[in-house]
Amino acid sequence: MRPRSGPTAEHRVVATRLRMLRERAGVSLQAAASALGAHPATVRRIERAETGLDSGQVRVLLERYGVSAGEAEPIMAGLTAANLPGWWHRWRDAMEPWQQEVIGIESSAGLVRTWHPALVPELLRTPAYEAALSRTLRPAESPARRDLRVELLGERQRRLAERGAALWALFPAAALHTRVGGAAVMARQRALLEDAAHQRGLTVQVTPLDAPPHPLTGVPPLRLLRVDAPEIGDRVVLETPGSRVDILDDAAGVTEYRIRLDDACSAAPPPGAPLPDATAAASNA
Repeated sequence: MRPRSGPTAEHRVVATRLRMLRERAGVSLQAAASALGAHPATVRRIERAETGLDSGQVRVLLERYGVSAGEAEPIMAGLTAANLPGWWHRWRDAMEPWQQEVIGIESSAGLVRTWHPALVPELLRTPAYEAALSRTLRPAESPARRDLRVELLGERQRRLAERGAALWALFPAAALHTRVGGAAVMARQRALLEDAAHQRGLTVQVTPLDAPPHPLTGVPPLRLLRVDAPEIGDRVVLETPGSRVDILDDAAGVTEYRIRLDDACSAAPPPGAPLPDATAAASNA
C-alpha cells in the first residue's frame, strides 16, 4: 500500500480510468462493490485516488467491467508506478494535507499560472525571501520545520525547471515595495525576477502601482495547474491566508478563473517589460 502523501498524477490517471471504465460498462457503485465483497465507499475511494491500488481488487473490477485483456494490460502494468509515494513524501510532515494534493498535480503540470495580490508568487521566491516571510506569517513555527518548508519550495522549483514546465506569474508592483527580510533579501529577489524574464518557459508580468482595477483585483493567491493527461482536468487553487484553501476542478469554475487570468494578463504590461523601480523603497530599509 502506498504511504499516505497525497496521490501522484500516475495514481490519479489509473483511478480515473477505472471510473470511466465502470461508467462505460454501465456498472453501478453497488455492483462494483459487490464484485469486491466490499462497501460502495471502497470503490468510490479507489476512483478518487484516496487509497492505494490493490492489484487483486483492480483485476476483479476490470473483469467485472468486461475490459479486454489488451485494454487491461497497460492498466495493470501501471499499478506499480501509481502506488509509489510522490517525491515530496519526505517533506510530508511540513506540509498541510491540501498541499500534498496540490503538489501531486503540480509535479506533473506542463503549465502553472499563478497570481498573488501582494507578494512575489511562491514559485519565484528566493530561499531567503521565503524564510523571512515564513518567520513573519508563522512566528510559532520551529526553525527546523521552517527550513523544511524552504527546502521543499526549492525542490518544487528545481523539478519544475528540470521537466521544462512553463510558469506564468502575475503580481502587483506593490510586492516589490513590500520589504520582506530587508534590503539585501529584496535585492536578491529582484535580481531573480529580472533574470527570470530572460529564461525559457518563464513569463513574468507585474501590474504597476497606479494601474486601474483588473479582473483579479481582490482575488486571493491563485494557481491554475494544467496536466497533459486527459484523465486529469485543470485545477484552480485559491488560498485565503489564515482561512481556507479551495481546489476547484469543475469546468465552469476553472473556466471562470482562466478567463480572469487571461484578462488580467492582457491588461498588464507585456512580458519582458522592465520591473517597476523600487530603489526608493530599498533605500529606506
